[in-house]
Amino acid sequence: MTATAVITGIGVTAPNGLGTEEYWKSVLAGRNGIGELTRFDSSRYPARLAGQILDFRAEEHLPGRLLPQTDVSTRYALVAADWALADAGIGPESLPDYDMGVVTSNALGGFDFTHHEFNKLWSQGPEFVSVYESFAWFYAVNTGQISIRNAMRGPSAALVGEQAGGLDALGHARRTVRRGTRLVVSGGVDSAFDPWGYVSQLAGGRVSTVPDPDRAYLPFDSRASGHVPGEGGALLVVEDADSARDRGVTGADVYGEIAGYAATFDPRPGSGRPPGLRRAAEAALADAGVAPADVDVVFADAAGIPELDRAEAETIRGIFGAGAVPVTAPKSLTGRLHAGGGPLDVATALLSIRDGVIPRTANTSDVPQDYGLDLVLDEPRERPVRTALVLARGHRGFNAAVVVRAVPLS
Repeated sequence: MTATAVITGIGVTAPNGLGTEEYWKSVLAGRNGIGELTRFDSSRYPARLAGQILDFRAEEHLPGRLLPQTDVSTRYALVAADWALADAGIGPESLPDYDMGVVTSNALGGFDFTHHEFNKLWSQGPEFVSVYESFAWFYAVNTGQISIRNAMRGPSAALVGEQAGGLDALGHARRTVRRGTRLVVSGGVDSAFDPWGYVSQLAGGRVSTVPDPDRAYLPFDSRASGHVPGEGGALLVVEDADSARDRGVTGADVYGEIAGYAATFDPRPGSGRPPGLRRAAEAALADAGVAPADVDVVFADAAGIPELDRAEAETIRGIFGAGAVPVTAPKSLTGRLHAGGGPLDVATALLSIRDGVIPRTANTSDVPQDYGLDLVLDEPRERPVRTALVLARGHRGFNAAVVVRAVPLS
């Protein structure tokens, strides 16, 4: 019998809220986490907005010895993991070390950390040439630091799938649970708001240069002109349902089940073949044993680029029919969080299931009629939610989809 992978804990670090409930309140209230980037002088850059976390104080959450050993992204990840484990009721003696693993994703590599290493190279000489390995090394840092801090010695992994990687991590966590590991901390957290990291994002040509925080990132809007980069994300406790029940978890403590997952890669440009997002979505639904009519909401990737928004709209319309399912993109309040964006959408979908409300897509107001989308606008929509589809795409062809649904745990 295949193990059921359920979510028993959530930890969120987001531009509009630190902690799951604070973030959720901000989303429902429409509080925008996008503003002028202040981490360095951005006055000469063509784009100056970011979904930046402003009120995080690492020294309040982490031991002082960890601070010089970690960069911003890893600090966010460690705290999100702490919050997720506390939410799940997992302590040092809850499970054996080798029954717990960590699977995370990172898309931006560790620009902040690597930047510091380059400074060492320039100032202290060739003995610091290991900096050239730091990007490859950093992808595993979040996983390793969480594992060490929480004595999680079970199967672990660090995945790289650009902005789809956070969903890939959750899919791999479900696979790990199904193979016999009782609990996995999984998701993604990203940050690259040092000058080097920010320039790398601008170089992709997809960042909006609109200076108004309420108009810069308008997914699915006729005025869409790009996205705003953000930082943060979510880590979730993915647990075997039987194991959770054995340690006293009840149905009221479970957010939902990771019911389906799939990933695809776009065909070669110029091949004439369609993008792979629809194949990923349909495969995830099939993996979950869910028909399109059973889906209560789609959390869209929401690129904010007209041609990409249109392609995603065609995917949703092709699977569900025109206007047949509510669609939302709460990331319009945070910016795109790279590997953290998909897991944050999954967390938001689970909160929608818990509270019976679909958050709105903030700031978007003029959706082209031929998109055929029932995009939730203006106000959150109260309705029962039992099954949600979450979509994510990464630059240069990554696609991933996750299905989460309510599940009783008696």
